[in-house]
Amino acid sequence: MLPPAPEDLEVEFAEQFNALQGRFIFCVNRQELAFQFGSLAKKQDWQKIFCIEKKIEELIAPSVTDRIVNSDLEGCDVSVTGCEYLVARTGSIVMSTAQSSGRTTSVYAPIHICIAFTSQLVYDVKDALVLIKEKYKGKMPSLITFATGPSRTADIEKTLVVGVHGPKEVYCFLIDG
Repeated sequence: MLPPAPEDLEVEFAEQFNALQGRFIFCVNRQELAFQFGSLAKKQDWQKIFCIEKKIEELIAPSVTDRIVNSDLEGCDVSVTGCEYLVARTGSIVMSTAQSSGRTTSVYAPIHICIAFTSQLVYDVKDALVLIKEKYKGKMPSLITFATGPSRTADIEKTLVVGVHGPKEVYCFLIDG
């Protein structure tokens, strides 16, 4: 099977991400991201939004400036990060310790929100790994992680439980660009 055309990667990622209980929101530009994010924060009544990546904070700040914190991850309602890449075929978010937020930010809070751009979409896991290798040229991050939807596990009777070892909800805001 051939990978989808580049303009179809958004659709493939959204379908796979949603199938894994992720919540996908497409934004045509940065202004729509700020509006959509602010609306969701208000609707969900998120009081503490943890974000330590300056570039990501600048994208969401116009609508939630008074709610953003960069300490007390334990007491936050939601954490917001960027990513290295999004893998369309699996609906996965690729993150690394090279990002200023590290790994803890995406797994500790009850809700994880990833902010990404369409330019970060790749078709397969191999594509993401090749690009990370090129990006870091011999100084690979100490950890590369693939988050595929909310945390889930099953017991011996195959009863699925969500949010045991990580976030109960995962959102991906994808900005065209």
